[in-house]
Amino acid sequence: MNSQTDIESICKKVRRNIVQMVFDAKSGHIGGSMSSVEIMAVLYSEFLSHRPDDPGWAERDRFIMSKGHATPVQYAILSQFGFIPEEELKSFRQLGTRLQGHSVIGKPPGVENSAGSLGMGLSFGLGQRLGLQLKGIDSRVYVLMGDGEHNEGQVWEAVMAASHHKVTNLVALIDRNGIQNDDFTSSTMNAGSLAEKYEAFGWSAKSFVNGHDVADVKSALAWAREASANGPAVVQFDTVKGKGVSFMENNPSFHGAPPNEEEFKLAMFELG
Repeated sequence: MNSQTDIESICKKVRRNIVQMVFDAKSGHIGGSMSSVEIMAVLYSEFLSHRPDDPGWAERDRFIMSKGHATPVQYAILSQFGFIPEEELKSFRQLGTRLQGHSVIGKPPGVENSAGSLGMGLSFGLGQRLGLQLKGIDSRVYVLMGDGEHNEGQVWEAVMAASHHKVTNLVALIDRNGIQNDDFTSSTMNAGSLAEKYEAFGWSAKSFVNGHDVADVKSALAWAREASANGPAVVQFDTVKGKGVSFMENNPSFHGAPPNEEEFKLAMFELG
């Protein structure tokens, strides 16, 4: 178990790696990666059962990156927890790399799904959890989603199906940073409270969680672990896109654009 200070240290290093990767590659989705850092760091530190030296362990928990363009944070987290060497992050989006711009199952070890088109991750996670349930395996499946992808109808089909099948140990984690692609979600499609909609479909739901406060994230994930024992559960985290770098925060321009050299230097200075 890591202390709050340890986890905050991991978050700082992950953010620096994200900025470095995207700058070096001159492409990559930086904003939504930065908004997910604390959620993923706490999950991997405290809640997700995993074995980096045996990534195919049958009874592991599964982490599904539904917002599959946010691979910089996923690879940076995997490097911090021993799945890949940190040195490999330099190959992000390079020719022949395992570290693609969108996630590819098994590349590298620890990546549990392939993604590109948004809105498919919850369906994938539901299928995995139902398969585990049929095998009598109690492993949990965590699905990290963006708020923008909730515009996709497939998300709500999966929400409804999970409730209908009374699936247990399935947890949806919503990184609600308020921006999708190149605009604010409130302008593109104002969805209101996503947590309340899940609750209406029969899920246990928790909202108003500060997705950048390690203690709040821990508390919410502990709640989800207990709630999901009786049926599907969702946590809506309030986050800031581009968190940690002043000029990237809440700025749609940094959804999928790399910083230039001057911006890179300033970002790394701000991240310590």
